[in-house]
Amino acid sequence: MSYYIAQPVQGAAGAVRVPGDKSVSHRSLMLGGIAEGTTEVRGFLESEDCLATMKAMRALGVTIERPGQFEVRVHGVGLRGLKAAGHALDMGNSGTAMRLMTGLLSGQAFDSELIGDASLMQRPMERAAAPLRQMGARIATLNGKPPVRITGGTTLKGIHYDLPVASAQVKSAVLLAGLYGNGPTTVVEPAVTRDHTERMLIAFGCAVDAAEGRVTLEPPQRLQACSLEVPGDFSSSAFFLVAGSIGRGPGLTIQGVGINPTRTGLLDILALMGADLRLVNHRSAGAEPVADIEVRPTILKGIHVPEHLVPLAIDEFPALFVAAACAEGETIVTGAEELRVKESDRIAVMAEGLKAMGVDCEVLPDGMRIQGRPTGHAFSGGRIDSHGDHRIAMSFSVASLRAAAPIEIADVANVATSFPGFLQTARAAGLDLAEHP
Repeated sequence: MSYYIAQPVQGAAGAVRVPGDKSVSHRSLMLGGIAEGTTEVRGFLESEDCLATMKAMRALGVTIERPGQFEVRVHGVGLRGLKAAGHALDMGNSGTAMRLMTGLLSGQAFDSELIGDASLMQRPMERAAAPLRQMGARIATLNGKPPVRITGGTTLKGIHYDLPVASAQVKSAVLLAGLYGNGPTTVVEPAVTRDHTERMLIAFGCAVDAAEGRVTLEPPQRLQACSLEVPGDFSSSAFFLVAGSIGRGPGLTIQGVGINPTRTGLLDILALMGADLRLVNHRSAGAEPVADIEVRPTILKGIHVPEHLVPLAIDEFPALFVAAACAEGETIVTGAEELRVKESDRIAVMAEGLKAMGVDCEVLPDGMRIQGRPTGHAFSGGRIDSHGDHRIAMSFSVASLRAAAPIEIADVANVATSFPGFLQTARAAGLDLAEHP
């Protein structure tokens, strides 16, 4: 089992670029695959998660070429042109891919089965399956977990669905199934979540009415292929936003980051904590806004994170917990129960690691309370078990900027699922990080 050794360092400096957005990359393959014509994708994230989606779409009869690094050419087969794979589709470690594919495959004429790695096979799938069944889909899970078996040939109906918990993945699964519905599908959210699916559906020519917290899709006759540019993944930039804030160096610039407002809750949270952040060089990558983010070190202040920002930063909380441990005073996070059903129970696993390095923290049912140490070493160093969760591993790597001794981070192989080249990017930012077999 591979592990990292993160040596203590003083500060982060320089300019880095993070890989393409994972959420946008997944969706470009799925929607490009059922469009008419050839979709050109630039900036594609060549991670294991996205490559699992690519393999699945190819198994469903879609021809996908890779003409150059970070470039993908998807030859769409049309809205009803997918074909049975003839075998279970392995989605690797990607819950996003499995839930979205469940929605996409619910409206097909053939049967499908979705499986994944050991971690994914333990993750809950009923929150996506339940509304799809309301649409008429026939979906079976094993005690609520994969394998997900979908019986094809059913006629789906459009529904009005009030999400009980804010989840972009569930919303997206319902919208993708809605492409095959016999009427409009409306999803209402209790809090705004990332809107990559809505933006991309519009780019492919679909009629989507999206207001804050409410999305309605009219089932299309066809999707039209388009050209897409994938921005830098904001979730991947989170580790370096925190690194630039808590280190003692001159700070960092993260270039070409997607700043979709439904993804950037971490920026708002860090700003409330007093972070020194600037967005410069604003531009557009297709349907997604992009900027460079400059971050300089400062003494952060502990806050009670506003619950309306939680869904907009849900993937970034492991990194934020590290920042909170370096802040002055107490940081409280509530309303984040979604963290318990990610690649790991991120509340429990982060608390375990923080306590192992001497951080005073308390697990709450839906979040955490952290007492920060704004001066000196916030972390004692030591051994951390990431439990195979890539975001946990990368977050504790950044903690080395305020550690008194080396940090050993176990079970890091899954970092490649979301951030290929993380080691090289971390070193370019000034971290002293090495991987050992």
